[in-house]
Amino acid sequence: MTVHFIGAGPGAPDLITLRGRDLIARCPVCLYAGSLVPRALLDHCPPSARIVDTAPMSLDEIVAEIERATLAGDDVARLHSGDLSIWSALGEQLRRLDALRIPYTITPGVPSFAAAAAALGRELTLPGLAQSVVLTRTSGRASAMPDTEQLSLFAQSRATLAIHLSIHVLDKVVEELRPHYGDDCPVAIVYRASWPDQLILTGTLTTIVGQAANSAVERTALILVGRAIAAEDFSNSALYDADYQRRFRGRGE
Repeated sequence: MTVHFIGAGPGAPDLITLRGRDLIARCPVCLYAGSLVPRALLDHCPPSARIVDTAPMSLDEIVAEIERATLAGDDVARLHSGDLSIWSALGEQLRRLDALRIPYTITPGVPSFAAAAAALGRELTLPGLAQSVVLTRTSGRASAMPDTEQLSLFAQSRATLAIHLSIHVLDKVVEELRPHYGDDCPVAIVYRASWPDQLILTGTLTTIVGQAANSAVERTALILVGRAIAAEDFSNSALYDADYQRRFRGRGE
């Protein structure tokens, strides 16, 4: 018996890996985060699968479901939204399974920041403007931010920021970033990236709060900040330059 943790992607049911899809199809038990994982993914489950929505459940209740499957010898597909490496509560589940000596695998998924960049038609790292992307959030009830991980500290780098779980404090986010990025710095808000009701707002640190106030944007929205978000005047990378000789180009001197 094995628990297969699967990143279900940002929302669109076809934005899941082939491995993830195939694991779902062969597991007689499926635990999924119903508040964020689209039900269409459950169509991959076997017809007789036991399907459990974990959205209203505590960690103890989720582990109890896994133990129940263990006793029955049933593999479990455990679906989380986006990718499992960030803000997924994966760590605490793995710790419990390690203590119970229940084996597991981890299958990555498409993260929401990548889906948001695709929706915008933008590269988040552009030559001369930004070569780093900071994935961060603000403090919330579930997890407080360490003192060393404040927005104002990340903003000093002027890297592209992908700010999760923070749309409810957008005004505070803007206030903290403006001294570092400037009033005219581009901002994009992508609500429910890749879902049918996806919504995109683009503006600047001066305008975005007002724009968001007049929209239906709520908690499942990502805030992207940085010059790369809207830049048109930037240098080409050397990667495809005609004079750039590299190992895989196969040209002689």
